[in-house]
Amino acid sequence: MHGTFVWNELATDDVEAAKAFYAETLGWSFEPFAIPDGDYFVARVGETFAGGVTGLACGALPEAREPYWFSFISVADVDAAVARALALGGSIVRAAVDVPNVGRVAIVRDPQGAPIGWMTPVG
Repeated sequence: MHGTFVWNELATDDVEAAKAFYAETLGWSFEPFAIPDGDYFVARVGETFAGGVTGLACGALPEAREPYWFSFISVADVDAAVARALALGGSIVRAAVDVPNVGRVAIVRDPQGAPIGWMTPVG
């Protein structure tokens, strides 16, 4: 649904330690998800998606030097949303790209500098 949070992911410098922590504390299981630039793991609670875990180098914020959680909001048309954000003083962190079996995603900063992911999910 347009305007709602749809995905959260952790970017960390120790993916295996993060997976162990969240498996032990929240009962998450993990399965690999292929990305071109590194390792990515989808977290699940049973059959329900819980989020993702990746290395800092593959995270949403290329300048980050410490682990962080990052959120994505669903938008009806990511390209139109990015164009509107730019017109209103936002900026692009990562241009829109298609992620197979996920959707079209972009990362923007609002006019105050806060980063957020926008996604037009598949299906």
